[in-house]
Amino acid sequence: MKVPLLDLHAQHRAIQAQINQAIQEVLESQQFILGPKVQAFEEALSAYLDVRHVVGVSSGTDALLAALWALGVGAGDRVVVPTYSFFATAGVVTRLSARPLFVDIDPATYNLDPKGLEDVVGSLPETERDRIRVILPVHLYGQCADMRPILRVAEALGAVVVEDAAQAIGTQYADGRTAGSMGALGCVSFYPSKNLGAYGDAGAVVSNDPALAERVRLLRTHGAEPKYRHRLVGGNFRLDAIQAAVLLAKLPHLDRWTRARREHAQRYDRLFAESGLTESGPVRTPDAVYRSTGLTRDHIYHQYVIRAERRDSLRRFLADREIGTEVYYPIPLHLQECFRDLGYREGEFPAAEQAARETLALPVYPELTEGQQAYVVEQIRDFYR
Repeated sequence: MKVPLLDLHAQHRAIQAQINQAIQEVLESQQFILGPKVQAFEEALSAYLDVRHVVGVSSGTDALLAALWALGVGAGDRVVVPTYSFFATAGVVTRLSARPLFVDIDPATYNLDPKGLEDVVGSLPETERDRIRVILPVHLYGQCADMRPILRVAEALGAVVVEDAAQAIGTQYADGRTAGSMGALGCVSFYPSKNLGAYGDAGAVVSNDPALAERVRLLRTHGAEPKYRHRLVGGNFRLDAIQAAVLLAKLPHLDRWTRARREHAQRYDRLFAESGLTESGPVRTPDAVYRSTGLTRDHIYHQYVIRAERRDSLRRFLADREIGTEVYYPIPLHLQECFRDLGYREGEFPAAEQAARETLALPVYPELTEGQQAYVVEQIRDFYR
């Protein structure tokens, strides 16, 4: 049996007629840059996320870049980021000539640890604390970071919170608010492998602040309003109309896909428990820390990530049996070569470093079958036997 990590073909086959019609409408209009399709998608996503403003942009990375740029982040500023995330979270900080301040993660959720945040901030001299402009939590794998204490720390510092919700579209925090709606700005990715994926690169910045949303809109079109009248220096971060049309066609299916992912996660939990691998065994299944709230989207399982003893050997074993897996992420950001000049050392953030050694993402896409899941767990059980 073959079990890919992700099967986009299966999703496309199910909605191909709708996608083809959406793209054809754009082709017939010959309006490929911004326009009514982009506006329609922004309005639909705004309603889905319960936020006042959505600004479609060219990628999740550009969403982060535009958000920090809109806040005026630049040379001499500090931006707090978790050290366990996709590279763009910290990369955009450096691109703006600011400096990332890394914080360890909560080992249960893999998100920024509020206690670690307080410790890092408390260890800084006052002059350095005053340079912190933004705290940038990441809602990793489809589950919200613990936002209440993070927002409190930001308020005490006079800093702004920008949420990296690239992997968490529609995810609900413990109080029911959606990922991206709690800080000043939120950033979403529509990379093809995301729960709501485009047919290429795409992203969005979301906000309840009209002034910040308007600034992001200006930045995505070289700061021009009207055309050829540049109020500020921006970039080319526009969302293509074809991508907006694809996303608009796919959005009504998102809740169904999320339910399927959650069902798959619950089935994995049960299968692993029945296998005996998780009761003081070599495998630890994901923690859904807000499950007791009764929310329908407390975790959307962009990834189903286990901790596994002898992770790398297990991964090779599964690959030989045509089971796709991935390691998100093998090297924490503070140990990346490009950040060596920041002075961080191995051992400084032990929770992130341990996660980098142990975590393994298993297939969890909506079209996954019960038989495929059973096969995955059976092969993992055989490996540890």
